[in-house]
Amino acid sequence: MKFFIIDTYYKNFLNDFYAKNPEIKNTSYTRQKELLLAEQFGTADFYSKNLRKIGHQAEDFIINNEILQSQWAKENNIKIRNYFKGNWITKILESQILKFKPDIIYVQNLGILKPAFLEKIKKYIKLLVGQIACPLPPNNYLKPYHLIISSFPHYVKRFRNEGIKSEYLKIGFEKTILDKLKETNKKYNAVFIGGISRHHKKIIETFEYLVKNNIPIDFWGYGFKDRFLSPSMKNKYHGESWALNMYNILYNAKISINRHIDVAENYANNMRLYESTGVGTMLITDYKDNLNELFELGREIETYKSKEELLGKINYYLNHEEERKKIAKAGQKRTLRDHNYFSRMQKLTEIINQYL
Repeated sequence: MKFFIIDTYYKNFLNDFYAKNPEIKNTSYTRQKELLLAEQFGTADFYSKNLRKIGHQAEDFIINNEILQSQWAKENNIKIRNYFKGNWITKILESQILKFKPDIIYVQNLGILKPAFLEKIKKYIKLLVGQIACPLPPNNYLKPYHLIISSFPHYVKRFRNEGIKSEYLKIGFEKTILDKLKETNKKYNAVFIGGISRHHKKIIETFEYLVKNNIPIDFWGYGFKDRFLSPSMKNKYHGESWALNMYNILYNAKISINRHIDVAENYANNMRLYESTGVGTMLITDYKDNLNELFELGREIETYKSKEELLGKINYYLNHEEERKKIAKAGQKRTLRDHNYFSRMQKLTEIINQYL
């Protein structure tokens, strides 16, 4: 099968990437994409390269990257009169679809393409698949898909109740990241790396509580507005961290703190579960009902149900090094064995074959 994987990257990450590497703007489309994927942002090429390992054709297209996409347009004689208008995204994308001739289009961001465009491109392919585990776009953005994949069990149930075909697939960790990690002189005790938004209630209150109680914790991420942070919290916040830099911070930390977005409800499902355990850092995450389906609690990861419990467990494991290391090692072993993208892509192709 031929997979055409549509992805989008955070604007802040793209701006940072090109600011640090201005010469890349002058390279070919292929070289630009190669360097960008090597940064390991988001799911990078984790889907495509593992699909290729099991015998399929697969390519990634980062459709909101204007610099990259305009280079493709230039190399393929696609004329775009005005990049200030949003229609450059779909004009270039349609040309890429026509050239690649995929069997399956797999969309990682269900809010980026309008329903009318999705209906248009369906005639070129066998199956239009979307994936979502974040706040939902308007319902008409979901209807055009032949199938929607989600790592939220309650989303799958909701979609099916609304007449939308849906299947459950967990996210995971890419093993090859381990080859790119480096030990640094700077070591961290507890860390949190992630985003803060209106969809993350109470988390700033929890962080402030930890800092007030002298927990040695450091924070990175987007959305940490100054108005959210006390002076003591600001001293612990180090700005945004993306891709390989994020993985290296986790790798050089003793404990990774996790919390889920509000729409996760009672289900454990985010990248940090697997990023943290995958690099061998002990994970302490907010308790969810299905966590024991993913990890053995107390042996492979730890959980908390309140800020007080989180405080106690951070203190305990920072003072019991061998226990912390044992849990971190067991968690990594579980993730590398059961939660890797090679096995996830095998499962994905089994699902897709049912709908072709």
